[in-house]
Amino acid sequence: MSTTAPPRFADPHLSRFDPLQRLLYFDDFDDGHHGWMELIGNYEGSLDTMLPDYRDHRPPMLSSAVMWDTGSHGSVDGTYSLKLATRPRAGHQAVTVKRFTWRRPGRVQLEAYFACKPEPSTLSLGNADVRGFGLLLDLQNGRNRFMPHVRYLNALDGQPRGVWQYRTTTPPRVQTGPSGQISSVYHLSPEGWIDLPGGQQALCYNELPTKLNWHYLRILADLERGTYLQFQCNDRTYDLSALGLITAPPLDTLPCMLNAAFFVEAGSDRRAFLYLDSVLVSTDV
Repeated sequence: MSTTAPPRFADPHLSRFDPLQRLLYFDDFDDGHHGWMELIGNYEGSLDTMLPDYRDHRPPMLSSAVMWDTGSHGSVDGTYSLKLATRPRAGHQAVTVKRFTWRRPGRVQLEAYFACKPEPSTLSLGNADVRGFGLLLDLQNGRNRFMPHVRYLNALDGQPRGVWQYRTTTPPRVQTGPSGQISSVYHLSPEGWIDLPGGQQALCYNELPTKLNWHYLRILADLERGTYLQFQCNDRTYDLSALGLITAPPLDTLPCMLNAAFFVEAGSDRRAFLYLDSVLVSTDV
């Protein structure tokens, strides 16, 4: 029996992932932002044409996860992670996006390691102070623009929920400039989320507001067919293939789009933090 390990196991950074055949990008935030930036709304002629929900998103930052009682928490295997932080206002969101394109349509998969907590600004656990967090893909093939969205609804109005959700609709798209070329829609609005069948899942929260536990997640979609396939968090895998998702006619300015985004939402007047240790996107073609 051969004792030769698969090539990815020679790299300890990659060995904890399960990528498809071709790696499109691997971002370990110990060495920078890797193109992840704040999601801002479309505008034309004036910033005032931006939809209100986009105007106060917070940009991501590199963080060593400094904690008042333990010092720097660090990341999975280094010092820095990419941190999203909301304002201390219930319902506020922070969103980061990486814009990319594809060469061949096929299956595409995003994997990441994350941790989520409220700001440790009090001596209470605060396990209901994060409303939720999630990720989305913004994809376009020759027929459709389609947007797989997955959210973990941690708590709502101070009551624990602990369920994964998806969405199939958005508010109407509106023009955001005089030329007719620029339009916008806020697809992370609080309305329209649907509980994933069997989507109840308890995540490791730990016993102190300053303790972080890293979690694994993975989403798989089909670029050619324009569908979800699977979602996984830690030990739970969900079949998404029968679910609907957000679709729209393709835009002339977005051929071959393969964008990814993460977001976090505050559930109380306490900042919510989402930490991303690393992100890997791969395809099978």
